[in-house]
Amino acid sequence: MKLNELADNPGAAHELMRVGRGVGSGKGKTGGRGVKGQKSRRGVSINGFEGGQMPLHMRMPKRCFNPPDQKRLTWINVGDLQKAIDNKKLDAKNDITEDSLVASGLLRRKKDGVRLLARGELKAKVNITVSGASASAIAAVEKAGGKVMLLNPRKAEEAATA
Repeated sequence: MKLNELADNPGAAHELMRVGRGVGSGKGKTGGRGVKGQKSRRGVSINGFEGGQMPLHMRMPKRCFNPPDQKRLTWINVGDLQKAIDNKKLDAKNDITEDSLVASGLLRRKKDGVRLLARGELKAKVNITVSGASASAIAAVEKAGGKVMLLNPRKAEEAATA
């Protein structure tokens, strides 16, 4: 057997229909595309177009990367607490809670809870009860002689081990 004797099995390959080559070819004039308009031309790009109605992919709610059960926390820095104590908006002798932060005007609302962050410096000894706190914020409060109580201690333990 030689290379020029190689051939497909009979019926394995079909010749392509040449469209748009005259009325006598059977696929002339519109070339099987119907009549006029955008779809009859090359390069049509109307995937998802629904005739002016709002397309399905735009009607669906946007849920990507925003977990529906995600907790929205308000945050406050340690330095802001010190400023409030210096301005006598907060009393360092009493326990500081999320509600007392809202009542003093430091926070507008607490949303799903308050998270304590470490920017700034704390000199006063305070006991704080919040939903969450960064490790460096807890260290800053304990360095000043205070204590941080977390409302969700299980989640804090998971974060510490991760």
